[in-house]
Amino acid sequence: MRTNREIVADAFEAWSHGKGYVASIFADDMTWEIVGRSRASGTYGTAKEFTDEVLHPFGARFGADTPFRPVDIRGIYADGDTVIVLWDGEGTTTAGTTYRNTYAWFLTLRDGKVVDGTAFYDSIAFDELWENVSPDGPRAT
Repeated sequence: MRTNREIVADAFEAWSHGKGYVASIFADDMTWEIVGRSRASGTYGTAKEFTDEVLHPFGARFGADTPFRPVDIRGIYADGDTVIVLWDGEGTTTAGTTYRNTYAWFLTLRDGKVVDGTAFYDSIAFDELWENVSPDGPRAT
């Protein structure tokens, strides 16, 4: 049986190589909180709500050949049911710009699935992406 740390590490490894998505380990009834005051900050009550309101519009801001992915996993730490991932992500937007950010995700797992997530990141960089690149294609800035 894989440990929670291994489950998360495998999901990030697949995502970083374009062979899967981290959302594959989200429980349907997961809650997700984005801490801070970014455009996406708040609490999402289900995986579908988080995916529909944040992940899909976020991903649509990147080119199909250069999607946003983890490029450096700085560390994965586990304590009981909690796994913490400190990582850097990068992708080229549909507007031709590069988006980079550093994330700290705190994930609580049950039965191999994330049931609670909390994310920290540079909200200024995120908001610049959210405001300057449309999920429907590049915006004039």
